[in-house]
Amino acid sequence: MVQPGTTKQAGDAAEDAALHYLQRAGLRLLERNYRTPGRGGGEIDLIMRAGDGTTVFVEVRQRASASHGGAAASISSAKQRRIIFAARHYLMRLPEPPPCRFDVVLLESGNVEWLQAAFNVC
Repeated sequence: MVQPGTTKQAGDAAEDAALHYLQRAGLRLLERNYRTPGRGGGEIDLIMRAGDGTTVFVEVRQRASASHGGAAASISSAKQRRIIFAARHYLMRLPEPPPCRFDVVLLESGNVEWLQAAFNVC
């Protein structure tokens, strides 16, 4: 498999792989790369809808290996706060907020791992 040349290309390829994985699992894409306006906001890689109507905010992380804690360790509490901020912004646009959760898709050493309800809003 040819590795993409730039960090952006690698990130896009990881998001594509995660999206296809989740779609095969029955989720439907609502939005990709949702960003809040202005500086200091957040970004959500994928916003999906589960079969039960739950809105799923997905963070995609890719690492070549598990050294330095791997892909899961790269999601800091600050990153979680930015994702939650963006999710709240997204939900404010809706007439009635649906049930939601925060999932993570890890791509590491050629494997895909889907962590459902990986973190909660505190």
